[in-house]
This record gives sequence, C-alpha cells and structure tokens, in this order.
Amino acid sequence: MRIGIDLMGGDFFPSAPVEGVIQAQKKSAGMIKPVLIGDREIIIAELLRQGVEADAFEIIHTSQVIEMGESPTKAITAKPDCSINVGMRMVKEGKIDAFVSAGNTGAMLVSSSLVLGNIPGVARPAIAVLFPSHSGKLTLLVDIGANIDAKPEYLVQFAQLGSEFMEDVMQVNSPKIALLNVGEEKGKGTQSVKEAYLLLEKTEKISFVGNVEGRDIFSGKADVLVCDGFTGNIVLKFAESMYENLKDAFGENEPFIQKFNFENYGGVPVLGINGVVMIGHGISNGKAFSNMIFRAAEAVEKDLTGKIKKAFEA
Repeated sequence: MRIGIDLMGGDFFPSAPVEGVIQAQKKSAGMIKPVLIGDREIIIAELLRQGVEADAFEIIHTSQVIEMGESPTKAITAKPDCSINVGMRMVKEGKIDAFVSAGNTGAMLVSSSLVLGNIPGVARPAIAVLFPSHSGKLTLLVDIGANIDAKPEYLVQFAQLGSEFMEDVMQVNSPKIALLNVGEEKGKGTQSVKEAYLLLEKTEKISFVGNVEGRDIFSGKADVLVCDGFTGNIVLKFAESMYENLKDAFGENEPFIQKFNFENYGGVPVLGINGVVMIGHGISNGKAFSNMIFRAAEAVEKDLTGKIKKAFEA
C-alpha cells in the first residue's frame, strides 16, 4: 500500500514527518510503502541526518511550499507544484492510495475539494476527530472546522459520513448518532439544529438517538456527535487544552490522560471527498505522523471512500 506523506507540512518539518515515516515503515514490516513528497534536497539531508539512506524511500520532488499563515485559496491556486497539490493529484491519478499532511489545514481542504472533488451527493466535506469516553470506546465528532456555518441538510450529511466511518473503519455496529446541543429536548438549539433534528428522525440507515449536551461528549452515549465546524473546533481546542493541563497536574503517563493525547490518534480524516486524505495537527511529532500513516492505511484497507460512495448513491 502506497501512502504519500507531505514532508513540507507542520511546525517541525522535515524532522517530524521523516521520523514518523521511519517508525511506520518499521512497524508495518513492508506492508506500507511511504512516498515522500517535498523538496528533494531537504528530504535527503534529513534522511541522512536520521541515519537512513536516501534510496530507502521513493521521493517525489516539489518546488513550492505553502506556509502555515498563507491564504489557502490563493496559495493553492498560485502554487500548483506545492507538496499538498502534488499529493492530491497523485491520489487522483492512482499513484498513491492515500495522502497525509500536517500542513495548512485550509489549503488541505481547498486542494482536496478542487483536485479530488466531492463524492457525488456530498454537498460539503467535513473533518472528524475521535474522542475518548468513560466506557473505553471512541466517539467521533464531526465537523471540527471545515464548515463554520452548516445548513440542516449539511448536518444530516455529517451524520451519514460519520456513521460510515465508525461502521467501516472503527468496526462499530449500527453506530448511534446524536446532535451536539444545548439541551436534550427536541425543541432546543438554533433553528438550523432544530431543523436538522427533524430531518435526522426521518433519515434511513442511521441510528439517530437525539440530542446530547456538552457534558455528554466523553460519556459514550453516542458513537457520532454532529455539529457545525464553529462549535466542533471550539470543543476540539478545549479538549486539547484539557490534556495539557491534566498532563501537567497528574503526569503524562496516567492512562486516562493519555487517551486525550492527539499523538495516539495521528490525524483526522476529510470525509466526503474522492480519496483518502488525513490532516494532522501542526505540532505533530514523529509518533503522530506514524499513527496518521496507519490511520490512512486503515481507511484504504476498509475502502472507506467506496463505501461512502455507495451510501450516497443509495
């Protein structure tokens, strides 16, 4: 399986992605073939610094880089030979099975939509993230920032995308879907959320269980929590700060606290596009990159894109 890795993305490139690639290759015992995408000179120098011969990996040279602070739309258009665009094109052309990056999130979203395109029937792709729960299982939160505003029908599609991911990749049978809301009652929330509730009640092939509140995020009441990207991003950033505070107070080796460590989950999938794309945190280290590569391989192995296509065709 060929997984493309953006070597020019993230706060600690190229050292962190190279470290992650080396870890993933060792763990996969040859089942995963990393394809390194970025400036060839920089990549080779970093491989040698980490004690690896350059010919141990396939390197795809790119001449442009998108900085973290650049305007995503302008950068994607102005820099066709950046590592993000090249990686997306390689997925589209079937040269790699998946693409992972910890680069500019906005640029990743723009490029995935422009180059790969949405799965037919999907109005807006979404980003999802896994949260731990008291019960030990994982809960998917979708969307976490791709769609700041979301119409009711978009929220319904987020529920469908999340359901497919949990069932196909995480092996959850008939995942429970809930709307993240300010109260459990049916009539609570914004107009968009209230309308989405009515639509979800009528949506076939998903198991909708109603509203849940913020205090239920870690309870395991639902397998998929649905919200707009504005709400989801706030929840995500709060959870990240919680991990940092708990780690400082109780030590990072505490098992429950480790469940909040993003490094253990790697990256988050862009759901609803024609290909497997994973986005990592900007501060991803080698461990996070390695886990992101395995998460992408898992989505390819389970044929997540194909199953979402079938679901939306139906």
